[in-house]
Amino acid sequence: MSIGKKIFWWFLIILLLGGAGFCYVRFFYVFSEGYQTGELNQFTHKGYVFKTYEGRLIQTGYGNKGTSSKTPGAVQSNVFEFSVDDPAVADTLLRCTGKRVELHYKEYFGRLPWRGYNKHIVDRIGQIYDEYEDNYSRGRDDSQIYL
Repeated sequence: MSIGKKIFWWFLIILLLGGAGFCYVRFFYVFSEGYQTGELNQFTHKGYVFKTYEGRLIQTGYGNKGTSSKTPGAVQSNVFEFSVDDPAVADTLLRCTGKRVELHYKEYFGRLPWRGYNKHIVDRIGQIYDEYEDNYSRGRDDSQIYL
């Protein structure tokens, strides 16, 4: 083999390995993971070619400095949009619309059409809160409360 062919083949191998590494980091490397809690506002199964489960979680809170609200203490809401690729998790979430839920998610740098429209992929449900349950007294021994 001549020097020109060797350089070409090495260049092609390096280019293919670089492309494979880029695709792995972009679409399969988990950038971050964590939990989000809020009211499940919308959960749908949509798509033309790839049917995916898409949801929206509304997180309410109070505004302060650095937010879009100019009034301190004003009520604001943040929207967390996500996709679900596990049918068992999606089936549970379809029945939880309107309830307060805690979701575990993984964030990727890029989106894949069969995984969903969002970079945040919910892989499991942490907890489903009953609307009548007092979430502030959970895990606390009431005998320790002094009024």
